[in-house]
Amino acid sequence: MMYDLLIENARIVDGTGAPAYPGGVAVKAGRIVALGAVMGEAAQRIDANGEVVAPGFVDPHTHFDAQVVWDALLTPSAEHGVTTAVMGNCGVGTAPVRADMREFLMGDLVNVEGIPLDVMRAGIDWQWEHFGDYLDALDRRGLGINVAPLVAMTPLRHYAMGAASLERAANPDEIASMTRAFAGAMEAGAFGYSTTREGVHVGYQGKPVACRNASLDEHRALCGVLRDVRRGAVELALKLGGEMGQDEHDFLELLVRESSRPVTWLAVVNAAEQPRSYEQRLAAVADLTGWDKAVPQTTCRPLRFQLNLANPYILGVFPSWQPVMRLSREQKLATYADPKFRQSFRDDLETIPAFGRDIWSRFYVLDGVSDQARDIARSGQSLRQLADASGRDPMDLLVEIAVEDELRSTFDLIALNYDPADTIPLVQDDRLLIGLSDAGAHLDMLCDAGYSTHLLQRWVRETGALTLEQGVRKLTSIPAQLFGIDRGVLAVGKAADLVIFDPATVACGDKQWATDLPGGGRRFVTHSTGVRATIVAGEVLFENGAYRDGARPGRVLRSYQA
Repeated sequence: MMYDLLIENARIVDGTGAPAYPGGVAVKAGRIVALGAVMGEAAQRIDANGEVVAPGFVDPHTHFDAQVVWDALLTPSAEHGVTTAVMGNCGVGTAPVRADMREFLMGDLVNVEGIPLDVMRAGIDWQWEHFGDYLDALDRRGLGINVAPLVAMTPLRHYAMGAASLERAANPDEIASMTRAFAGAMEAGAFGYSTTREGVHVGYQGKPVACRNASLDEHRALCGVLRDVRRGAVELALKLGGEMGQDEHDFLELLVRESSRPVTWLAVVNAAEQPRSYEQRLAAVADLTGWDKAVPQTTCRPLRFQLNLANPYILGVFPSWQPVMRLSREQKLATYADPKFRQSFRDDLETIPAFGRDIWSRFYVLDGVSDQARDIARSGQSLRQLADASGRDPMDLLVEIAVEDELRSTFDLIALNYDPADTIPLVQDDRLLIGLSDAGAHLDMLCDAGYSTHLLQRWVRETGALTLEQGVRKLTSIPAQLFGIDRGVLAVGKAADLVIFDPATVACGDKQWATDLPGGGRRFVTHSTGVRATIVAGEVLFENGAYRDGARPGRVLRSYQA
């Protein structure tokens, strides 16, 4: 047989957790046709030179719903070995949509996912109304990697209810309309639906994102669609931290029971400086936890956020900051000048140690416009160090730097997962799904699209917390099986979505600014090292640090044939 592609001299890690073995991978018509001791002629040959060949990584938590319209490559995920991205998470997305509700959807994405409004206005051409139309539009454009789309519940509610979705629960007629739209999306190949109950998720006009107004009957109706088609999953943003209560338990139970499908919920992380604190959250839902029921989702990356006080998103976990999210710029400035507000945050830090006992030691100035902000950024000192040296309070210092810079200073907060003692239990726990990359979102705050190369660098090579085979399995077959995606394993007959990497050098680089958004906007990106090639459907997409010109081997996966 004449192969299209033959990878030789590889160390094969097949995604199942089985021991690695030497050999080759032969590809024909986008499928793996031989593994192991493979010989023969090929149109293209790659000598892996002992490097690892693994299934392409499956990122279970992205927000590429808008970016995919202007960036068919979904950069930078392929640079980190990702060949399939699950998008539409956390209840916000871009379809279905009526023409008069487009601003609502974009407003939700601005506030929940940090995607600038002017970027979306310049980059989204809205060539769809129904969810199936959206998927077809993406396929017509061509894709670098595959996408597995979830239907976000907020667009569904906007579609069925109009502006009333921001104010109340749906009535029976609206539930019926929502259900029809979701059933049509599942028929078109969606992989389930997503929603949020997270209190910091405010959307259009600063109001709670519309799916937070949904009644249990609305969820029962959507779950009923999944139960009837017997495929798909539910993704739920439940809460970032704190103890799980009876209400969270009961809501998870309803979704699992009514859908008869897996429900992945987030987030499970350790409280700062409390390496086993996540166990309380799991214990509270132990009767629901399982890969065919409720699956907690965690992250292998440090939760490191960039923010400015014009959009202090992550600080919304503290009660004192939650009202600030809805204020105008002028109102924010007045609030920051109020000593009572500053004291209320100090009080929160004493009673709600969401990010540890002393966040100021992990709070930095990253960039700014004023000379003061830039000088502080260059110094590399934390706000705690600066405050101690000047005899000032760090909260006062934070506000004064931001106000002098007209709220243009960018701050850097290392919030959670900064201590290996906190993170190793999470990455080793086989009850947890590793995800939360948020690729495509929070563009001026973070870029965790390289969570896969970080895992291989930090938790496989540097710490040995996972074996190579365990690490690859957590990046491939585990997320693929959860969502019903026919990817994630190297076997004859499977799609030839592959990554070749050097386990001795694979790593995720530091984030850096890229000015590549529609209208000239900028975002953070991360690049990889040690990733030799990313291959989708047997076609090389990314190799030796560069994308192949014109390569668009990806597609919209459909849940009925994924």
